[in-house]
Amino acid sequence: MSSGTIVRKPLLNAAIDGRRVAAVDVREISFEPGQKTGRHLHPCPVLGYVAEGAAILQIEGQPDQELRAGSAFYEPADTVIARFDNASSSERMRFIAYYLLEGNEALIEMLPELGAV
Repeated sequence: MSSGTIVRKPLLNAAIDGRRVAAVDVREISFEPGQKTGRHLHPCPVLGYVAEGAAILQIEGQPDQELRAGSAFYEPADTVIARFDNASSSERMRFIAYYLLEGNEALIEMLPELGAV
């Protein structure tokens, strides 16, 4: 057994706004090259980690964030996510999402694109 130092690298610190968390649903999600999520929100807070590739995250009204493999992210509950897209048109992207649930709420709610009828 190795006696080396254990390294704990901080990735994210997110305030969850006093919500009660009764369960955590963990999902591995893969996007094909160029795949986009579309405008959406989550009824629960979501923490995530990009395991492969890179993503573009934009919380509505804020600038885009590029998340490369090894990056962690936070999507607050009931906040419109304008985009969460694969940043590459040639490589796949894979991430792990942790949905912090209070009960039986849905994991995602898709929203119409702005300007859509």
